[in-house]
Amino acid sequence: MSGAGAPAGPAGHGAACLSSAELADDPLGSLLSVLDLEALAPVGPGDVERPHEADDRFRGRNLPQPNGRVYGGQVLAQALVAAGRTVPGSRVPHSMHGYFLRPGSLTEPIEFAVERMRDGGSFSARRTHAIQHGKPILSMIASFQERQDGVESTTPMPPAPAPEDVPSALDELGGIDHPAARSRSHEAAFDVRHVGGSLYVRPGAERTDHQMVWMRARGPVAGDQLLHRALTVFACDQVMLEPVLRRAGHAWATPGISVASLDHAMWWHRDVRADEWLLYVQTSPSAQGGRGLGAARVYAQDGTMVASIGQEGMLRLPVS
Repeated sequence: MSGAGAPAGPAGHGAACLSSAELADDPLGSLLSVLDLEALAPVGPGDVERPHEADDRFRGRNLPQPNGRVYGGQVLAQALVAAGRTVPGSRVPHSMHGYFLRPGSLTEPIEFAVERMRDGGSFSARRTHAIQHGKPILSMIASFQERQDGVESTTPMPPAPAPEDVPSALDELGGIDHPAARSRSHEAAFDVRHVGGSLYVRPGAERTDHQMVWMRARGPVAGDQLLHRALTVFACDQVMLEPVLRRAGHAWATPGISVASLDHAMWWHRDVRADEWLLYVQTSPSAQGGRGLGAARVYAQDGTMVASIGQEGMLRLPVS
């Protein structure tokens, strides 16, 4: 795939979902195109059909998925981009908290309603609702900050093999002719490499509450920190609940398994580049009541800690 940059123009009124052929031809370019949201008219006080009064609206398209539903990382990233389009360019997202409310349909464009909650001297807060069929499928609050100096501290990156020494999802799944395998390999916008083996087909060699994963975009990405941070949101959603599965001795291909993200929180500590290798150091502190919690620290390859993540998910596992 050739290198990709920020999309040149607005998304426009095309199909609600990109075609599988478009995705297979250029996975990263396809992702960048769905993050290039179409700006709509601002919501007025008489627009009573909106679930919440909002200042700005945007529309986005979907990436095809083998399960027929919108990928959670996609709508999270789009919601962050929508919020970021309403703040000064000097302010970058430093945190976001989102709740998944309903499954998203691939056949319907997603509308993003952004409420400008606050603009202070250093911080801006935005609430974004992702809407399909008149109902929210995601509710998210994001905070943006002017760059400032302050106290510096970090948790060191643990030892890890170089990403070049770890098999990729393409290595593991590239020869399997199945929609789910193609989605994780040939059609994936990110190169994903599990240290110690993935959970795509079979459980891990041992039941453990932690894992490490290297990820980077499959090509160069031009763009500001809003785009790069949105891309990290997109990428991480696919692995956040894996420590829960690993600890329980299950894989994504376990018959009868059902997994769905419930909420997602992310904090960016420092600038990040999604087109450079990032190490996700993950753990699962707890699982109970049909839910599991995943947590992660994210490091640049030079050891700089760039982000922290938390996600709770619903897990319905086969009864042994």
